[in-house]
Amino acid sequence: MNLKKITSTFSASIVIPSFIVITTLSLFCGLFPIKAQLFLSLIKNQIFSNLSWLYVIVVSLFIFFLLFLVLSKYGSIKLGANHSRPEYSFFSWISMLFAAGMGIGLMYFGVAEGISHYSTFSSDIADVSIRAKEAQLYTFFHWGIHAWAIYAVVGLTLAYFTYRYKLPLSLRSALYPILKERIHGKTGDCIDVFALCSTFFGITTTLGFGVVQLNAGLVSLGLLPQSSFGYQALIVLIVMLIAIASALSGVGKGVKYLSQLNIILAILLLLFVLITGPTVYIFNAFSEGIGYYINRFTSLTFNTYVYETERVKWFSNWTILYWAWWISWSPYVGLFIAKISKGRTIREFIIAVLLIPSLFNFIWMTVFGSSAVHIDISSGNGVLSRFVNNPDVLLFRFLDQLPFSTLTSLTALLVICVFFVTSADSGIFILNSIATKNAPKSPAWQIILWGAALGIVALSLLSLGGLDSLQTTTLIVALPFSVIMVLFCYNLMKALSIDNRYDTIGFSHSTHNWSGKFWKERLRRILTYSQKKDVKSFIHETVQPAFAELQEEFANQGIEVTISLPQTPDPKIALRIDHDVMKSFEYGVRAKKNELSENFISESNAPQIESGHFFVPFTFFTDGREGYDVQYFTKDEIISDVLKQYERFLKILSDRRNDLYTIDPLCE
Repeated sequence: MNLKKITSTFSASIVIPSFIVITTLSLFCGLFPIKAQLFLSLIKNQIFSNLSWLYVIVVSLFIFFLLFLVLSKYGSIKLGANHSRPEYSFFSWISMLFAAGMGIGLMYFGVAEGISHYSTFSSDIADVSIRAKEAQLYTFFHWGIHAWAIYAVVGLTLAYFTYRYKLPLSLRSALYPILKERIHGKTGDCIDVFALCSTFFGITTTLGFGVVQLNAGLVSLGLLPQSSFGYQALIVLIVMLIAIASALSGVGKGVKYLSQLNIILAILLLLFVLITGPTVYIFNAFSEGIGYYINRFTSLTFNTYVYETERVKWFSNWTILYWAWWISWSPYVGLFIAKISKGRTIREFIIAVLLIPSLFNFIWMTVFGSSAVHIDISSGNGVLSRFVNNPDVLLFRFLDQLPFSTLTSLTALLVICVFFVTSADSGIFILNSIATKNAPKSPAWQIILWGAALGIVALSLLSLGGLDSLQTTTLIVALPFSVIMVLFCYNLMKALSIDNRYDTIGFSHSTHNWSGKFWKERLRRILTYSQKKDVKSFIHETVQPAFAELQEEFANQGIEVTISLPQTPDPKIALRIDHDVMKSFEYGVRAKKNELSENFISESNAPQIESGHFFVPFTFFTDGREGYDVQYFTKDEIISDVLKQYERFLKILSDRRNDLYTIDPLCE
């Protein structure tokens, strides 16, 4: 093997520190699991006991911040240039963000959480119907809008700065308004190291704990004789091989198709339980549960149980743990959501990310969780609540109470397995993206390396008993990151206000001096549907001479102007004025293709048309604003239009309030 031929897109300043942190912490948790767990649990308990109010306030802030953006003028801003279009269909988009966000958790907690709240939190309530209602409420609370608000803040901020400011898809970019050019240096690298380690540990713990549920399900179906490390290792090997293959195929193929498949399978399983379970009870419970959740939303959001000391421990072990867990996962999920959300408006992004997965979670938790509680009550002997301390098997014990339990359990196992794969393959993709600073294409061995590392660390810690310690570490890290997320909100708000002011600045009245002097020539052009050769001629005969005159006059004024005429099949020309620190000015003209209506082509009283499409000379600018058609402009009008845009550009640059937007973030 020739080592010289091995190529890599890894960034050493990110990968080397990350591997040191991952290796050190994994060895500590694996070799000293008891001491590590005692030490880390002490820190976690102190945080949860003394700073639970901080988690409550921060998560509440996220919800109201996102609500403000939805209702504000900023909601129509696109995550990308104004002409951007979504890369994925709405169904594919929702499927991917949902599968990456918390799909596997629904399979694990769909039955387990409702039964747990019913058996423990509400055990002092004599009326079983009220206990069931409270259990459903807190399940909705933990898996609803609050959880997705955490993911939405990170995903929205990253998508905005990546696609609107053209910064790298990285946590460092969300801090650009504060750090400025320092995001390209060691400070930015430290942020990416944190994101990489957080993502790695989050996926590792999920993989390790999830394989236990898969193993338990296979045992309950008689497909495996027992739960053992050997079988768990085999399961992890199979899952990671599929995940690596999916990651190698890219987000637009493997990840997308597996996510769509899993959503379909999950919906089919849900419909089966809805039809064969207590159907009328489920519909009634869902309706009442939604109303109860809305009615209690504000009090639940801000409740810290300061006046109910007997429930503080439950509050820390459930609500605060969930908020910390969602925050610790948000770098990974946020990066992935941002990756697939280019072209969406801010309003569309927030509404979809907050409401659609939350609504699905409510339906899922009602169909599975409320049905399980109803079956447990109806049985009279706690047929499900007896397994409250063994949540790995609760889903399968629940399916045993319904028809075709073997078939449904197999389907559930398949859904769990695919959820594992979609979480792992999207995680591998994000890990490699962070480690390479978003290199467009990486060699296959890097994808394989991340998949192997995740599997090896998960199995090693599972064997040595160190997974609990690693999970506790991720929960501890959530505290400082929650503060960083508040900074994300501040940065996004600051950038949006500048973006809005930048985009709404109009032209001065001195630029509106068009006349009808050349109306006959313009009519002739209106009745002509140009082809690419015509646009090329227009650029050569009209635009290029105009740019040349401008270049000469700018030079007389002491300003250097460059004119580029790329040697490409598509006609294109650009006039550019470069700056050292601030963004450059560019006015370009390119050929834009337009399709013609077939009905219009067949019209008799219409211009003669050579083909089903035509080309027009269309302007483009550095800042990504939507251009416009200039096919009717004369040379002097092209000059006037360039000056009009340049006058606006200088007006923006000269206003110190716009410094954040006008300084080029890529200049170091």
